[in-house]
Amino acid sequence: MDLVQIFADLDAQPWAEREHAYGGAEDVPDQLRALASDDAEQAEEALYELYGNIVHQGSVYEATAYAVPYLARLAAAGIRPGELLPLLGCIAESEDERSNTPGACRAAVTAQLPLILPLIESPDSSVRRAAVWAAARTGAAEQVLPALRRCWEEELDPLVRAEALAGAVWLDPAGAGEFERSVLGAGTRDGAAAAEAADEPAAAPVRLAALLACVDADLPWTGVHHEACIALLPAAPLVAERFDQEQAEPLRYVVEGLLDRDTDEAREAAFTLVDAGLGHPDADARDEAVAAAEHACQVSRAAAARLARPLTVLLGDPATAGGVLPLVKQLGEHAAPAAPALRAIAASGGELADRALAALVAVAPEQAAPLLAADLAIRPRALDEAAKTNAGGWEAAAGEEDPGAFPYVPELLDAIRARLADGDIPWNESIHLGLILARWGRRAAPAVPDLLAALDRYPFVALRALPAICPPEERERVAVAVRAADLADQSPLEVGSALRRLTGETETLVRAVTDALVSGGRDLAEAAKLAAELDSSRAPELLPYLRAALSDAARKPSGSESGSAERKRDTPRLDADTEIARALWRLTGSADEALPIIAGVLESADGDWMRWQNVRAARAAGALGEQGRPLAPILERKLDHGDYAAAAALALLAVDPANQDLTRLADAALASAETDSEPCTALEVLRAVGAENLTPDQLRRLTSLAERDTHVFIPGLSQDPVRADARFREEARALLRTAQVVSST
Repeated sequence: MDLVQIFADLDAQPWAEREHAYGGAEDVPDQLRALASDDAEQAEEALYELYGNIVHQGSVYEATAYAVPYLARLAAAGIRPGELLPLLGCIAESEDERSNTPGACRAAVTAQLPLILPLIESPDSSVRRAAVWAAARTGAAEQVLPALRRCWEEELDPLVRAEALAGAVWLDPAGAGEFERSVLGAGTRDGAAAAEAADEPAAAPVRLAALLACVDADLPWTGVHHEACIALLPAAPLVAERFDQEQAEPLRYVVEGLLDRDTDEAREAAFTLVDAGLGHPDADARDEAVAAAEHACQVSRAAAARLARPLTVLLGDPATAGGVLPLVKQLGEHAAPAAPALRAIAASGGELADRALAALVAVAPEQAAPLLAADLAIRPRALDEAAKTNAGGWEAAAGEEDPGAFPYVPELLDAIRARLADGDIPWNESIHLGLILARWGRRAAPAVPDLLAALDRYPFVALRALPAICPPEERERVAVAVRAADLADQSPLEVGSALRRLTGETETLVRAVTDALVSGGRDLAEAAKLAAELDSSRAPELLPYLRAALSDAARKPSGSESGSAERKRDTPRLDADTEIARALWRLTGSADEALPIIAGVLESADGDWMRWQNVRAARAAGALGEQGRPLAPILERKLDHGDYAAAAALALLAVDPANQDLTRLADAALASAETDSEPCTALEVLRAVGAENLTPDQLRRLTSLAERDTHVFIPGLSQDPVRADARFREEARALLRTAQVVSST
């Protein structure tokens, strides 16, 4: 097949009318032709561009299906088959098809099996592997399985055999038992007999493929599987040439598969496997076990207690301590026994000491504070971790000491003041220092002169921290200094907000808000939010600017924008309109203007990519109270979408409490929590519904959320999932206790 045949009808296709990840696909023909270029660099660039266009981050598009025949013809003609076959496999396995014809892309690859299957017999083993994988990903078992079985019987290359085994089980999970017996020797009484029972001494990649197939097929996990897995460690090199990226970390994959079975027996098997891996004599094997342990702690509530001891043991060895330190922070209360080891490492020098101190900050902050003070300038990771304990950031700094803040010790305050005097500290460090000061409140007042001296160097930090720590008797003097400072490069909104927080003076903030509303730039939503915080006496000045700042779509009657592409709003505009609506309501005391604006946002913010726009608009609707009752029908429709069902339910309870089906609202909230969409908001809904109004089934579902082994994921707190889940669990249990009290009275 020559290039003329391959590209015979290429230019006849209406590529510009077909969509890929970046719009019209008129660039695809040139990229396909470039694949056949003699210029290797040009061909590689074309392949890279095609991955970005037609298989963008695993998503496939209308244009993808039309590109498939040309890719298959090129591969069949011997043009870059080892690279194009994996691309075809990626297209076939995609579960995210963004076209009007579901299944078209996989069907397009399946239609090319007559060109793909013969490549399983290529003289090049890398091409054979790629062909096996691509063919299997079509899911066309009837066509592909016979070829894979022939490959399994005749192939000598271990990597190709491993791919054939994996592909066969992908297409026919019931066939995993055959490989379990023939490759692993399962069914024997012990692991020593397993090797003898196997039909042949299979190479390590093949044994690993069989083991992973057993996990995928949910076959019972036995001692044979455990011993085979440990014997194959470190396992990552054995899959380095494989195409299934989900199995790139085999031990973690096995542990994840066992935990997904959600039985006590499977969990213990997973933990026993990790425990054995952590004690493995090979350093790379231990690293793989640490990664598996980290995943286990992120998804399983039982993992921290079960794995704390073996992980803590590794802290005693400098060769293994570094790999364990990031994981210690996820152990929560179970990491307490690790504190002495962490202190010992933190007292040493170098990067490892900083990482150990960061872990100690999370595990035992009271013990970490003096150590951080002693070496603040050379402990950036520990300082970062200390700042993260200040949940809520600047907005939570109200000027009083926060009981949840990082522990205050005078020597740390002195160290922070010394760092602020340094004119060349990194931007991130200045923010971390300011956050700690702000959450200490008045106890950090001695740092006021240092922040004023640093106002020209670190204005972002000083403007936020000064109002939080400044004592009343110094506020006017500090405000004078802020007005006199050269802050031309700072946002006027930041300056005005700082002055209002310091003295209550609002003139500067009003000017900044009106200027931002007029400019309509990236500060529009923030300007509206600050306007809503001002006293209603400023309404005459602000209202005209707020109304003028609304998007064209927000000025139209609700529901009128759907047919007008030029009035479509992006997410920043939707958020800005929501904040403007809130400000109009707060300043006027009437919901008349806010109602159609919020309704328009809720109607426009439709689909999977508008979670936060819906949540913010629903929160704004709920803030209206019963003035927001006209929004109830729109909010009720939102109950069917788990991503924002809880926010909609909470808003309905606020705008129309007397006419709500409490059972339906509780069901929607629970569904939101069960899909890790809005668990914390779901608890708000359930508390508002009242424990006495929850049905037995709803109480059962809440009990499952509180007591199941799998963590509840809290959006927005992904950096600290274990502690976030622990807080959710505590609140869910408190609600259940209330329900028990109610039922017993």
